[in-house]
Amino acid sequence: MKEIRLEALLERFRKAFQKIREQVETLTKLDAATGDGDHGVTMVRIVDKAEAAMDAKGFTDFPALFKAMGMGAMSAGGGSAGPLMGQFFLGLAQGLPENPDAMDTAAVAKFFEAGHAGMFKFSKANVGDRTMMDALKPAVDALQASAAAGEDVETALQKAAAAATEGARATEQMLAKFGRARNLGDRVLGSADPGATSWSFLFQGLTDND
Repeated sequence: MKEIRLEALLERFRKAFQKIREQVETLTKLDAATGDGDHGVTMVRIVDKAEAAMDAKGFTDFPALFKAMGMGAMSAGGGSAGPLMGQFFLGLAQGLPENPDAMDTAAVAKFFEAGHAGMFKFSKANVGDRTMMDALKPAVDALQASAAAGEDVETALQKAAAAATEGARATEQMLAKFGRARNLGDRVLGSADPGATSWSFLFQGLTDND
């Protein structure tokens, strides 16, 4: 698949949101090991709010749609996850392609990089800090590498999902530099960061084109 329509990509976001709902227990268990155990429930609230915004806005005004998704995510509460996800969606609004009906891999990579940039303004976390960025940034890097290599959109999304999954798994051996987990020292070792794991699930859901 050389190109994907933005509307089609948004439909894949619905599947990514459903992936989060299906994995809520996994996320809850991970967060219980290093936090207060509410990350899974919080992520479900976030994706529910974002999807509700999609349903309300439809696909006629993409900037308004992504802004509504961002505001919805930020209204979900639950610590930093809502604001972080909200900033991601607001960032996507800044990376909208000129032609949403013909997004090649370069356009998709630019789109997700804008989302990452939006989140980075709020977070300032980098790869290695044991946060959502440990999955999101490798996924965006993989998209950009696929674009540079001339690979098709489907291949790029598959590689992004693999990179996000690998990045989340790598957090098992990282000390936390942000959030409550930073106070636990090496007690976090051996357990993956729940935020990074959430992003690995989101990217896995984005590869579902059934």
